[in-house]
Amino acid sequence: MKLHKVRLRLLLALSLLSTLALVIGHRSVMAVNGFSNNQELTLPLTAPIANSGASFTVRGLEPSVRVDAQGTVYVSSIRGVPGGVDLHRYNAAVDGAPGSGGTYPFKYEGQPDNCGILNMSQGGCANNNLDPLGVGLGGGDVDIAVNQPTSGTPNLALVSLTIAPGVTGTHSIKRGDSFSTPNPAVALMPGDDRQWIDGTDAQTVYLNYHDVATFNIEVQRSNDGGRTYVDGFGEAIDPQTFPAVGGIPATNSANTAGQIKVDRSSCASRGNLYQIFVAPDNVTENLAAGALRSIYVGVSTDVKLGLPAFTFTDTKVFSGPAGAQNQGANNLFPALATDDFGFVYAVWSDNSNIFYSFSTNQGTTWSNPMNVSFPVNGGNANVFPWIAADANGHVGIVWFGDDRTGNSNDRSILEPGHPATQGAACNSGTTCMQNWAQWNVYYAESVNGHDAPPSFVQSVISDHVIHRGTISTGGLGGGADRSLADLFQVAFDPQHFANVAFSDDHLVNTEVGPDNGPDNPTSRRKIRANFTH
Repeated sequence: MKLHKVRLRLLLALSLLSTLALVIGHRSVMAVNGFSNNQELTLPLTAPIANSGASFTVRGLEPSVRVDAQGTVYVSSIRGVPGGVDLHRYNAAVDGAPGSGGTYPFKYEGQPDNCGILNMSQGGCANNNLDPLGVGLGGGDVDIAVNQPTSGTPNLALVSLTIAPGVTGTHSIKRGDSFSTPNPAVALMPGDDRQWIDGTDAQTVYLNYHDVATFNIEVQRSNDGGRTYVDGFGEAIDPQTFPAVGGIPATNSANTAGQIKVDRSSCASRGNLYQIFVAPDNVTENLAAGALRSIYVGVSTDVKLGLPAFTFTDTKVFSGPAGAQNQGANNLFPALATDDFGFVYAVWSDNSNIFYSFSTNQGTTWSNPMNVSFPVNGGNANVFPWIAADANGHVGIVWFGDDRTGNSNDRSILEPGHPATQGAACNSGTTCMQNWAQWNVYYAESVNGHDAPPSFVQSVISDHVIHRGTISTGGLGGGADRSLADLFQVAFDPQHFANVAFSDDHLVNTEVGPDNGPDNPTSRRKIRANFTH
Protein backbone atom coordinates (compact mmCIF):
# COMPACT_ATOMS: atom_id res chain seq x y z
CA MET A 1 0.00 0.00 0.00
CA LYS A 2 2.80 2.40 0.86
CA LEU A 3 4.69 1.75 -2.38
CA HIS A 4 1.48 2.00 -4.36
CA LYS A 5 0.75 5.40 -2.80
CA VAL A 6 4.29 6.62 -3.49
CA ARG A 7 4.04 5.61 -7.16
CA LEU A 8 0.61 7.20 -7.43
CA ARG A 9 1.90 10.35 -5.84
CA LEU A 10 4.84 10.52 -8.23
CA LEU A 11 2.57 10.05 -11.23
CA LEU A 12 0.19 12.74 -9.97
CA ALA A 13 3.05 15.13 -9.24
CA LEU A 14 4.45 14.63 -12.75
CA SER A 15 0.96 15.01 -14.16
CA LEU A 16 0.45 18.23 -12.23
CA LEU A 17 3.82 19.60 -13.35
CA SER A 18 2.77 18.88 -16.94
CA THR A 19 -0.59 20.49 -16.24
CA LEU A 20 1.10 23.59 -14.82
CA ALA A 21 3.33 23.76 -17.90
CA LEU A 22 0.25 23.55 -20.12
CA VAL A 23 -1.43 26.22 -18.01
CA ILE A 24 1.52 28.55 -18.49
CA GLY A 25 1.41 27.94 -22.25
CA HIS A 26 -2.37 28.25 -22.39
CA ARG A 27 -2.38 31.43 -20.35
CA SER A 28 0.60 33.13 -21.97
CA VAL A 29 -1.77 35.62 -23.61
CA MET A 30 -3.48 36.43 -20.33
CA ALA A 31 -2.92 39.38 -18.04
CA VAL A 32 -0.63 38.59 -15.11
CA ASN A 33 1.50 35.51 -14.46
CA GLY A 34 -0.82 33.16 -16.32
CA PHE A 35 -4.06 34.47 -14.80
CA SER A 36 -6.98 35.98 -16.69
CA ASN A 37 -7.76 39.68 -16.78
CA ASN A 38 -9.23 40.76 -13.46
CA GLN A 39 -12.96 41.35 -13.95
CA GLU A 40 -15.50 43.17 -11.84
CA LEU A 41 -18.65 41.20 -11.00
CA THR A 42 -21.41 43.68 -11.68
CA LEU A 43 -24.04 44.63 -9.10
CA PRO A 44 -26.81 47.22 -8.87
CA LEU A 45 -25.50 50.62 -7.80
CA THR A 46 -28.05 51.11 -5.03
CA ALA A 47 -30.66 49.16 -3.08
CA PRO A 48 -33.91 51.06 -2.34
CA ILE A 49 -35.17 50.82 1.23
CA ALA A 50 -38.75 49.63 0.84
CA ASN A 51 -40.71 52.63 -0.48
CA SER A 52 -38.97 55.27 1.64
CA GLY A 53 -37.23 57.01 -1.25
CA ALA A 54 -33.86 56.30 0.39
CA SER A 55 -31.31 53.72 -0.75
CA PHE A 56 -28.24 51.87 0.43
CA THR A 57 -25.10 51.94 -1.70
CA VAL A 58 -24.47 48.35 -2.84
CA ARG A 59 -21.10 46.76 -2.09
CA GLY A 60 -19.55 43.39 -2.95
CA LEU A 61 -17.53 42.23 0.06
CA GLU A 62 -15.84 39.06 1.37
CA PRO A 63 -16.45 36.97 -1.75
CA SER A 64 -16.69 33.20 -1.37
CA VAL A 65 -15.76 31.13 -4.43
CA ARG A 66 -16.39 27.45 -5.22
CA VAL A 67 -16.11 25.33 -8.34
CA ASP A 68 -18.09 22.10 -8.62
CA ALA A 69 -16.94 18.87 -10.25
CA GLN A 70 -18.59 19.90 -13.53
CA GLY A 71 -16.63 23.15 -13.65
CA THR A 72 -19.41 25.53 -12.61
CA VAL A 73 -17.95 28.56 -10.83
CA TYR A 74 -19.90 30.31 -8.06
CA VAL A 75 -19.02 33.61 -6.38
CA SER A 76 -21.12 35.02 -3.56
CA SER A 77 -20.47 38.34 -1.81
CA ILE A 78 -22.09 40.32 1.01
CA ARG A 79 -23.68 43.75 1.09
CA GLY A 80 -23.85 43.88 4.89
CA VAL A 81 -26.87 43.44 7.18
CA PRO A 82 -29.66 43.93 6.23
CA GLY A 83 -28.65 44.15 2.58
CA GLY A 84 -28.43 40.43 1.89
CA VAL A 85 -25.90 38.63 -0.31
CA ASP A 86 -25.38 38.33 -4.07
CA LEU A 87 -24.49 35.35 -6.27
CA HIS A 88 -22.75 35.12 -9.64
CA ARG A 89 -22.50 31.88 -11.64
CA TYR A 90 -20.43 30.76 -14.62
CA ASN A 91 -21.16 27.49 -16.44
CA ALA A 92 -19.48 27.22 -19.84
CA ALA A 93 -22.21 25.07 -21.40
CA VAL A 94 -24.95 27.52 -20.41
CA ASP A 95 -23.24 30.89 -20.12
CA GLY A 96 -20.89 30.77 -23.10
CA ALA A 97 -17.19 30.77 -23.86
CA PRO A 98 -14.68 33.02 -22.07
CA GLY A 99 -14.19 36.49 -23.45
CA SER A 100 -11.13 38.59 -24.16
CA GLY A 101 -8.31 38.00 -21.72
CA GLY A 102 -10.00 34.87 -20.40
CA THR A 103 -12.83 36.69 -18.62
CA TYR A 104 -15.93 34.65 -17.85
CA PRO A 105 -19.44 35.84 -18.82
CA PHE A 106 -20.87 35.39 -15.33
CA LYS A 107 -24.62 35.29 -14.86
CA TYR A 108 -25.95 37.37 -11.98
CA GLU A 109 -28.24 35.10 -9.96
CA GLY A 110 -29.70 37.71 -7.62
CA GLN A 111 -29.91 37.38 -3.84
CA PRO A 112 -30.49 33.79 -2.68
CA ASP A 113 -30.96 34.74 0.99
CA ASN A 114 -34.19 36.51 0.07
CA CYS A 115 -32.75 39.75 -1.26
CA GLY A 116 -32.21 41.61 1.97
CA ILE A 117 -33.32 45.21 1.89
CA LEU A 118 -35.00 45.01 -1.51
CA ASN A 119 -38.67 44.12 -1.72
CA MET A 120 -40.61 42.31 -4.42
CA SER A 121 -41.84 45.41 -6.20
CA GLN A 122 -38.33 46.75 -6.67
CA GLY A 123 -36.79 43.80 -8.51
CA GLY A 124 -33.37 42.23 -8.34
CA CYS A 125 -34.36 39.39 -6.02
CA ALA A 126 -34.00 35.69 -6.62
CA ASN A 127 -36.51 34.77 -3.91
CA ASN A 128 -38.69 37.24 -2.11
CA ASN A 129 -41.83 35.54 -0.87
CA LEU A 130 -40.72 35.97 2.76
CA ASP A 131 -39.63 39.57 2.40
CA PRO A 132 -42.55 41.80 1.35
CA LEU A 133 -41.54 44.59 3.76
CA GLY A 134 -37.86 44.73 2.83
CA VAL A 135 -36.63 43.19 6.09
CA GLY A 136 -33.28 41.58 5.33
CA LEU A 137 -32.62 37.95 6.21
CA GLY A 138 -28.86 38.18 5.91
CA GLY A 139 -25.83 39.93 4.53
CA GLY A 140 -23.47 39.96 7.50
CA ASP A 141 -21.38 37.00 6.33
CA VAL A 142 -21.73 34.48 3.52
CA ASP A 143 -20.27 31.10 2.62
CA ILE A 144 -21.09 28.59 -0.07
CA ALA A 145 -20.37 24.89 -0.60
CA VAL A 146 -20.72 22.43 -3.47
CA ASN A 147 -21.47 18.73 -3.18
CA GLN A 148 -20.08 15.75 -5.13
CA PRO A 149 -22.88 13.51 -6.39
CA THR A 150 -22.06 10.50 -8.53
CA SER A 151 -24.43 11.83 -11.20
CA GLY A 152 -26.64 14.83 -11.90
CA THR A 153 -26.18 18.51 -11.11
CA PRO A 154 -24.10 19.12 -7.95
CA ASN A 155 -25.95 20.75 -5.08
CA LEU A 156 -25.03 24.31 -4.09
CA ALA A 157 -25.53 25.31 -0.44
CA LEU A 158 -25.44 28.90 0.85
CA VAL A 159 -25.59 30.46 4.32
CA SER A 160 -25.72 34.13 5.33
CA LEU A 161 -25.74 35.85 8.71
CA THR A 162 -27.87 38.31 10.63
CA ILE A 163 -26.53 37.45 14.17
CA ALA A 164 -30.11 37.39 15.48
CA PRO A 165 -32.01 35.20 14.86
CA GLY A 166 -28.84 33.79 13.35
CA VAL A 167 -27.86 31.94 10.20
CA THR A 168 -30.04 31.84 7.08
CA GLY A 169 -29.67 28.72 4.93
CA THR A 170 -30.79 27.82 1.43
CA HIS A 171 -29.66 25.58 -1.43
CA SER A 172 -29.99 25.12 -5.17
CA ILE A 173 -30.12 22.05 -7.39
CA LYS A 174 -30.49 24.27 -10.48
CA ARG A 175 -26.97 25.76 -10.61
CA GLY A 176 -28.17 28.86 -8.78
CA ASP A 177 -31.08 29.62 -11.13
CA SER A 178 -33.51 28.94 -8.28
CA PHE A 179 -33.15 28.27 -4.56
CA SER A 180 -35.16 26.65 -1.80
CA THR A 181 -37.16 28.99 0.43
CA PRO A 182 -34.58 30.57 2.77
CA ASN A 183 -34.63 29.24 6.33
CA PRO A 184 -33.66 32.16 8.62
CA ALA A 185 -32.89 29.98 11.65
CA VAL A 186 -30.78 27.00 10.60
CA ALA A 187 -28.42 27.42 13.57
CA LEU A 188 -29.60 25.54 16.64
CA MET A 189 -28.05 28.15 18.94
CA PRO A 190 -29.58 31.66 18.87
CA GLY A 191 -27.15 34.54 18.61
CA ASP A 192 -24.46 33.43 16.17
CA ASP A 193 -21.41 34.79 14.44
CA ARG A 194 -19.18 33.97 11.43
CA GLN A 195 -20.58 30.84 9.90
CA TRP A 196 -18.79 28.59 7.40
CA ILE A 197 -19.89 25.52 5.43
CA ASP A 198 -18.38 22.64 3.45
CA GLY A 199 -20.00 19.81 1.50
CA THR A 200 -19.33 16.22 0.54
CA ASP A 201 -21.14 13.34 -1.20
CA ALA A 202 -24.49 14.17 -2.78
CA GLN A 203 -26.30 16.04 0.01
CA THR A 204 -24.08 16.25 3.13
CA VAL A 205 -23.17 19.77 4.25
CA TYR A 206 -21.45 20.82 7.49
CA LEU A 207 -22.09 24.20 9.11
CA ASN A 208 -19.96 25.79 11.84
CA TYR A 209 -20.45 29.04 13.73
CA HIS A 210 -19.73 30.72 17.05
CA ASP A 211 -22.47 30.81 19.61
CA VAL A 212 -22.06 34.21 21.25
CA ALA A 213 -22.77 32.94 24.77
CA THR A 214 -19.78 30.56 25.07
CA PHE A 215 -17.74 31.15 21.90
CA ASN A 216 -17.49 27.44 21.39
CA ILE A 217 -17.52 26.49 17.73
CA GLU A 218 -20.79 24.70 17.06
CA VAL A 219 -20.94 22.23 14.16
CA GLN A 220 -24.14 20.91 12.56
CA ARG A 221 -24.72 18.44 9.75
CA SER A 222 -27.27 18.66 6.96
CA ASN A 223 -28.36 15.57 5.04
CA ASP A 224 -30.65 17.54 2.73
CA GLY A 225 -28.16 19.73 0.91
CA GLY A 226 -28.27 22.65 3.32
CA ARG A 227 -31.99 23.26 3.69
CA THR A 228 -31.85 22.23 7.34
CA TYR A 229 -28.94 21.32 9.64
CA VAL A 230 -30.50 18.92 12.15
CA ASP A 231 -28.83 15.61 11.31
CA GLY A 232 -25.80 15.78 13.57
CA PHE A 233 -24.17 18.06 16.13
CA GLY A 234 -20.74 18.51 17.69
CA GLU A 235 -18.53 21.15 19.28
CA ALA A 236 -15.15 21.73 17.66
CA ILE A 237 -13.44 22.88 20.87
CA ASP A 238 -12.94 19.84 23.07
CA PRO A 239 -13.40 20.02 26.89
CA GLN A 240 -9.66 19.87 27.53
CA THR A 241 -8.91 22.83 25.24
CA PHE A 242 -11.93 24.99 26.10
CA PRO A 243 -10.47 26.68 29.23
CA ALA A 244 -7.60 28.07 27.16
CA VAL A 245 -9.71 29.20 24.20
CA GLY A 246 -13.36 29.48 25.26
CA GLY A 247 -15.46 32.55 26.02
CA ILE A 248 -16.44 31.82 29.63
CA PRO A 249 -16.19 34.19 31.42
CA ALA A 250 -17.11 36.81 28.84
CA THR A 251 -13.93 38.77 29.59
CA ASN A 252 -11.82 35.97 28.08
CA SER A 253 -10.02 36.53 24.78
CA ALA A 254 -11.76 33.41 23.38
CA ASN A 255 -11.03 32.52 19.74
CA THR A 256 -11.51 33.25 16.06
CA ALA A 257 -12.79 30.37 13.93
CA GLY A 258 -11.79 29.69 10.35
CA GLN A 259 -13.64 27.61 7.80
CA ILE A 260 -14.59 24.01 8.45
CA LYS A 261 -13.35 21.43 5.90
CA VAL A 262 -14.34 17.83 5.19
CA ASP A 263 -11.95 15.22 3.79
CA ARG A 264 -13.31 14.24 0.36
CA SER A 265 -10.48 11.89 -0.56
CA SER A 266 -10.83 8.20 -1.42
CA CYS A 267 -8.55 7.24 1.48
CA ALA A 268 -9.50 5.83 4.87
CA SER A 269 -9.65 9.40 6.17
CA ARG A 270 -12.59 10.26 3.88
CA GLY A 271 -15.28 12.02 5.86
CA ASN A 272 -12.97 13.40 8.57
CA LEU A 273 -13.91 16.90 9.65
CA TYR A 274 -11.32 19.62 10.37
CA GLN A 275 -11.83 22.94 12.16
CA ILE A 276 -9.08 25.58 12.39
CA PHE A 277 -9.10 28.41 14.92
CA VAL A 278 -6.77 30.90 16.61
CA ALA A 279 -6.79 31.54 20.36
CA PRO A 280 -4.59 32.31 23.38
CA ASP A 281 -1.79 29.88 24.07
CA ASN A 282 -2.99 28.85 27.53
CA VAL A 283 -5.60 29.32 30.25
CA THR A 284 -3.73 32.13 31.97
CA GLU A 285 -3.51 34.19 28.81
CA ASN A 286 -7.17 33.57 28.01
CA LEU A 287 -8.31 34.76 31.44
CA ALA A 288 -6.05 37.81 31.16
CA ALA A 289 -7.51 38.81 27.78
CA GLY A 290 -4.17 37.99 26.16
CA ALA A 291 -3.31 37.83 22.50
CA LEU A 292 -4.84 35.18 20.24
CA ARG A 293 -1.41 33.99 19.16
CA SER A 294 -1.70 30.23 18.72
CA ILE A 295 -3.15 28.12 15.92
CA TYR A 296 -5.32 25.07 16.69
CA VAL A 297 -7.04 22.44 14.56
CA GLY A 298 -9.90 20.28 15.80
CA VAL A 299 -10.40 16.88 14.16
CA SER A 300 -13.51 14.70 14.17
CA THR A 301 -13.19 11.11 12.97
CA ASP A 302 -16.36 9.70 14.51
CA VAL A 303 -18.42 12.11 12.41
CA LYS A 304 -18.16 9.49 9.65
CA LEU A 305 -20.42 7.18 11.66
CA GLY A 306 -23.42 9.35 10.82
CA LEU A 307 -24.65 9.44 14.42
CA PRO A 308 -26.64 12.37 15.88
CA ALA A 309 -23.62 13.47 17.94
CA PHE A 310 -19.92 13.56 17.09
CA THR A 311 -16.75 14.73 18.86
CA PHE A 312 -13.55 16.61 18.12
CA THR A 313 -9.99 16.36 19.40
CA ASP A 314 -7.94 19.58 19.24
CA THR A 315 -4.24 19.91 18.47
CA LYS A 316 -2.06 23.03 18.74
CA VAL A 317 -0.37 23.64 15.40
CA PHE A 318 1.77 26.64 16.31
CA SER A 319 2.43 29.02 19.22
CA GLY A 320 3.24 32.60 18.30
CA PRO A 321 5.63 34.76 20.33
CA ALA A 322 4.30 35.65 23.78
CA GLY A 323 2.56 39.01 23.90
CA ALA A 324 2.38 39.28 20.12
CA GLN A 325 -0.90 41.07 19.55
CA ASN A 326 -0.66 40.55 15.81
CA GLN A 327 -0.45 36.77 15.99
CA GLY A 328 -3.66 35.14 14.84
CA ALA A 329 -6.96 36.79 15.63
CA ASN A 330 -5.93 40.40 15.11
CA ASN A 331 -5.26 39.33 11.54
CA LEU A 332 -8.57 37.56 11.37
CA PHE A 333 -9.13 34.23 9.78
CA PRO A 334 -6.78 31.32 9.48
CA ALA A 335 -7.66 28.93 6.65
CA LEU A 336 -7.43 25.20 6.02
CA ALA A 337 -7.69 22.76 3.11
CA THR A 338 -7.51 19.03 2.42
CA ASP A 339 -6.31 17.39 -0.78
CA ASP A 340 -7.44 14.27 -2.65
CA PHE A 341 -5.10 12.01 -0.66
CA GLY A 342 -6.19 13.11 2.81
CA PHE A 343 -3.31 15.51 3.55
CA VAL A 344 -4.26 18.64 5.50
CA TYR A 345 -2.89 22.19 5.10
CA ALA A 346 -3.18 25.37 7.16
CA VAL A 347 -2.29 29.05 6.62
CA TRP A 348 -2.38 32.15 8.81
CA SER A 349 -0.95 35.67 8.99
CA ASP A 350 1.00 37.58 11.65
CA ASN A 351 0.36 40.74 9.58
CA SER A 352 3.86 40.71 8.11
CA ASN A 353 4.09 37.06 7.01
CA ILE A 354 1.89 34.32 5.61
CA PHE A 355 2.71 31.07 7.39
CA TYR A 356 1.99 27.57 6.08
CA SER A 357 1.96 24.19 7.80
CA PHE A 358 0.82 20.71 6.78
CA SER A 359 -0.15 17.42 8.40
CA THR A 360 0.50 13.99 6.94
CA ASN A 361 -1.41 12.13 9.66
CA GLN A 362 -4.89 13.69 9.59
CA GLY A 363 -4.14 16.62 11.89
CA THR A 364 -2.40 14.70 14.69
CA THR A 365 0.96 16.44 14.17
CA TRP A 366 1.99 19.38 12.00
CA SER A 367 5.11 20.52 10.18
CA ASN A 368 7.16 23.50 11.30
CA PRO A 369 5.60 26.68 9.84
CA MET A 370 7.00 27.95 6.54
CA ASN A 371 6.88 31.60 5.47
CA VAL A 372 5.42 31.50 1.94
CA SER A 373 5.13 35.28 1.47
CA PHE A 374 8.74 36.28 2.21
CA PRO A 375 10.25 35.39 -1.20
CA VAL A 376 7.84 37.67 -3.06
CA ASN A 377 6.87 40.38 -0.53
CA GLY A 378 9.11 39.97 2.51
CA GLY A 379 9.08 42.72 5.10
CA ASN A 380 5.83 44.30 3.96
CA ALA A 381 2.29 43.82 5.27
CA ASN A 382 0.69 40.51 4.17
CA VAL A 383 -2.84 39.66 5.33
CA PHE A 384 -6.04 37.69 4.62
CA PRO A 385 -4.58 34.33 3.52
CA TRP A 386 -6.74 31.59 2.01
CA ILE A 387 -5.82 28.13 0.76
CA ALA A 388 -7.09 25.47 -1.65
CA ALA A 389 -5.74 21.96 -2.23
CA ASP A 390 -6.39 19.02 -4.54
CA ALA A 391 -4.64 16.02 -6.16
CA ASN A 392 -1.65 14.88 -4.07
CA GLY A 393 0.05 17.92 -2.57
CA HIS A 394 -1.23 20.53 -5.03
CA VAL A 395 -1.70 23.68 -2.95
CA GLY A 396 -2.66 27.26 -3.84
CA ILE A 397 -2.48 30.17 -1.37
CA VAL A 398 -3.72 33.74 -1.90
CA TRP A 399 -3.35 36.88 0.21
CA PHE A 400 -3.25 40.69 0.08
CA GLY A 401 0.19 42.30 0.24
CA ASP A 402 1.26 45.94 0.18
CA ASP A 403 4.44 47.72 -0.92
CA ARG A 404 5.95 48.97 2.33
CA THR A 405 7.14 47.94 5.76
CA GLY A 406 4.62 48.50 8.54
CA ASN A 407 1.54 47.04 10.11
CA SER A 408 -1.53 46.98 7.86
CA ASN A 409 -3.49 48.91 10.53
CA ASP A 410 -0.98 51.78 10.90
CA ARG A 411 -2.36 54.91 9.28
CA SER A 412 0.77 56.95 10.05
CA ILE A 413 2.87 54.70 7.77
CA LEU A 414 0.36 53.45 5.21
CA GLU A 415 -1.72 56.65 4.90
CA PRO A 416 0.69 59.60 5.21
CA GLY A 417 -0.95 63.00 5.13
CA HIS A 418 -4.27 61.63 6.42
CA PRO A 419 -5.87 61.86 9.89
CA ALA A 420 -6.81 58.67 11.75
CA THR A 421 -10.44 58.82 10.66
CA GLN A 422 -11.97 56.77 7.85
CA GLY A 423 -13.08 58.98 4.96
CA ALA A 424 -11.56 62.17 6.37
CA ALA A 425 -10.00 64.75 4.08
CA CYS A 426 -6.24 64.98 3.53
CA ASN A 427 -4.32 67.09 6.04
CA SER A 428 -3.57 69.36 3.13
CA GLY A 429 -4.54 69.27 -0.51
CA THR A 430 -6.79 66.66 -2.14
CA THR A 431 -4.37 64.04 -3.48
CA CYS A 432 -2.71 62.48 -0.42
CA MET A 433 -3.72 58.97 -1.57
CA GLN A 434 -0.97 59.18 -4.19
CA ASN A 435 1.52 58.47 -1.39
CA TRP A 436 -0.44 55.72 0.36
CA ALA A 437 0.47 52.05 0.52
CA GLN A 438 -0.55 50.09 -2.59
CA TRP A 439 -2.05 46.61 -2.29
CA ASN A 440 -2.11 43.69 -4.71
CA VAL A 441 -3.29 40.07 -4.72
CA TYR A 442 -0.52 37.49 -4.29
CA TYR A 443 -0.53 33.77 -5.10
CA ALA A 444 1.78 30.93 -4.06
CA GLU A 445 1.47 27.47 -5.63
CA SER A 446 3.07 24.10 -4.87
CA VAL A 447 2.77 20.61 -6.35
CA ASN A 448 4.62 18.97 -3.44
CA GLY A 449 2.82 20.65 -0.58
CA HIS A 450 3.53 17.95 2.02
CA ASP A 451 7.19 17.36 1.20
CA ALA A 452 9.87 18.38 3.69
CA PRO A 453 10.29 21.09 2.63
CA PRO A 454 7.67 21.89 -0.04
CA SER A 455 8.52 24.16 -2.97
CA PHE A 456 6.40 27.18 -3.86
CA VAL A 457 6.24 29.56 -6.80
CA GLN A 458 4.98 33.03 -5.81
CA SER A 459 3.54 35.78 -8.01
CA VAL A 460 1.27 38.82 -8.17
CA ILE A 461 -2.05 37.97 -9.86
CA SER A 462 -3.92 41.28 -9.71
CA ASP A 463 -3.44 43.33 -12.88
CA HIS A 464 -3.88 46.63 -11.04
CA VAL A 465 -3.53 48.07 -7.54
CA ILE A 466 -6.71 46.88 -5.83
CA HIS A 467 -6.59 49.15 -2.75
CA ARG A 468 -4.62 52.01 -1.21
CA GLY A 469 -4.03 52.80 2.45
CA THR A 470 -4.55 50.62 5.50
CA ILE A 471 -6.38 47.32 5.78
CA SER A 472 -8.00 46.62 9.13
CA THR A 473 -7.43 43.22 10.72
CA GLY A 474 -9.50 44.09 13.79
CA GLY A 475 -12.92 43.09 12.44
CA LEU A 476 -15.83 45.26 13.49
CA GLY A 477 -13.69 46.75 16.25
CA GLY A 478 -10.84 47.74 13.95
CA GLY A 479 -9.83 51.37 13.56
CA ALA A 480 -8.19 51.11 10.14
CA ASP A 481 -9.85 50.91 6.71
CA ARG A 482 -12.45 48.11 6.48
CA SER A 483 -13.43 48.81 2.87
CA LEU A 484 -12.37 45.29 1.82
CA ALA A 485 -13.89 43.70 4.95
CA ASP A 486 -12.10 40.61 6.34
CA LEU A 487 -11.32 37.90 3.76
CA PHE A 488 -11.30 36.58 0.21
CA GLN A 489 -10.98 33.08 -1.21
CA VAL A 490 -9.45 30.72 -3.77
CA ALA A 491 -10.80 27.42 -5.16
CA PHE A 492 -9.43 24.90 -7.66
CA ASP A 493 -11.47 23.76 -10.63
CA PRO A 494 -11.44 20.22 -12.11
CA GLN A 495 -8.46 21.16 -14.32
CA HIS A 496 -6.48 22.23 -11.22
CA PHE A 497 -6.65 25.92 -12.15
CA ALA A 498 -6.98 28.46 -9.34
CA ASN A 499 -10.16 30.56 -9.26
CA VAL A 500 -9.80 33.66 -7.10
CA ALA A 501 -12.47 36.14 -5.97
CA PHE A 502 -11.45 39.26 -4.04
CA SER A 503 -12.92 42.62 -3.05
CA ASP A 504 -11.54 45.70 -4.79
CA ASP A 505 -12.07 49.44 -4.29
CA HIS A 506 -9.58 51.01 -6.70
CA LEU A 507 -12.30 52.91 -8.58
CA VAL A 508 -14.29 55.93 -7.47
CA ASN A 509 -18.05 55.31 -7.43
CA THR A 510 -18.75 58.13 -9.87
CA GLU A 511 -22.36 57.05 -10.41
CA VAL A 512 -23.31 57.44 -6.73
CA GLY A 513 -20.69 59.93 -5.53
CA PRO A 514 -19.32 62.01 -4.08
CA ASP A 515 -16.54 62.11 -6.66
CA ASN A 516 -13.86 64.48 -5.43
CA GLY A 517 -11.07 62.97 -7.48
CA PRO A 518 -9.35 59.57 -7.65
CA ASP A 519 -6.70 60.40 -5.03
CA ASN A 520 -9.02 62.10 -2.54
CA PRO A 521 -10.09 59.97 0.46
CA THR A 522 -13.41 61.83 0.64
CA SER A 523 -14.48 60.28 -2.69
CA ARG A 524 -16.79 57.28 -2.41
CA ARG A 525 -15.06 54.14 -3.64
CA LYS A 526 -16.84 51.48 -5.71
CA ILE A 527 -16.45 48.23 -3.75
CA ARG A 528 -17.02 45.14 -5.87
CA ALA A 529 -16.02 41.49 -5.97
CA ASN A 530 -13.42 40.89 -8.67
CA PHE A 531 -12.49 37.54 -10.23
CA THR A 532 -9.50 35.99 -11.97
CA HIS A 533 -8.56 32.44 -12.90
